[in-house]
Amino acid sequence: MNTYQVAVLAGDGIGPEVMHEALRVLSAVAQKYGFSVKCVEKLVGGAGIDACGKALPADTLEACEASDAILFGSVGGPKWESLPPDERPERGALLPLRAYFGLYANLRPGVCLPELTASSPLKDSLIAGGFDILCVRELTGGMYFGEPKFYGERDGELVGLDTMIYHRHEVERIGHLAFRAARSRSCRLCSVDKANVLSASVLWRSVMTELAAQYPDVQLSHMYVDNAAMQLVRNPGQFDVIVTENTFGDILTDEMAMICGSLGMLPSASLCTRNGGKTFGLYEPSGGSAPDIAGQGIANPIAQILSMGMMLRYSLGQPRAADAVDKAVRAVIAAGFRTRDLATGAPGERLIGTASMGDAVLDALT
Repeated sequence: MNTYQVAVLAGDGIGPEVMHEALRVLSAVAQKYGFSVKCVEKLVGGAGIDACGKALPADTLEACEASDAILFGSVGGPKWESLPPDERPERGALLPLRAYFGLYANLRPGVCLPELTASSPLKDSLIAGGFDILCVRELTGGMYFGEPKFYGERDGELVGLDTMIYHRHEVERIGHLAFRAARSRSCRLCSVDKANVLSASVLWRSVMTELAAQYPDVQLSHMYVDNAAMQLVRNPGQFDVIVTENTFGDILTDEMAMICGSLGMLPSASLCTRNGGKTFGLYEPSGGSAPDIAGQGIANPIAQILSMGMMLRYSLGQPRAADAVDKAVRAVIAAGFRTRDLATGAPGERLIGTASMGDAVLDALT
């Protein structure tokens, strides 16, 4: 029997609630498909700050190092917003984890299921039948990591400075991954940049164009980021795979999540290659810690469950188990089960809470 170790970092807000449901499903699917998972639970984010004084405590990082993957919840909240920017949960935990492990590729599926089109803010005529988009976001370059950075006073005035910088190898690396992803779907790839203004985007577009020659079966198109943001709400079905840099990807994927109906439905995977070619990743829901609803038992756990499913697929090498998780979630939605974020009041909907949604997925799985 294959045995895996997973570092479980539930975090803050609704993180522990939705993580609990994901771990219940993980246990069931492991039993069904004949493997075992050792879950090592550690503090991160605001919980780490409160207990250890750091958003990413040393023993948390050690557990991540020793594991096959990281299953991440959510971090942050008003309680820690008064801290210096670099010490807050988001910048003190997520960015260091991405940098430390070199998690350069973020895969974020944006799937609007046909049963959930009423939850989307877009008109029915624009999304009839739903849509399925994959955004491939470069995660360790661009303005979020570029140097120099500065915030302070210069010549008697406050100044903020960030640097957008990309190297050719960074663009090539994410480009190859995006082309391969497009090849496994419908062979359409849209590269999003701002090459009419930014030098970093001129490099980006040039490298993507060169890479296209190695993937003649993939249709490559280019789009400026402002137009891409508009096109996502105008006609999301025109996209299949999108590849873009860090900052643009951060913005577009949140927009993509909104037009899918709810952040509570969308997982993500942040990947790198290590330990002899194995895929290592941090898997997390696309939404935040939602402290306003924490502890009420109403949060949607599906994004956390689907993130766990992506972990099964990419890092644990269990595609049959991953397919089973995806199928179970689709069955639950098709049966009309809805948490509050998905409910529209339509006939046939069954409004349930966090734990009941976990129960429903388990029932569909087993």
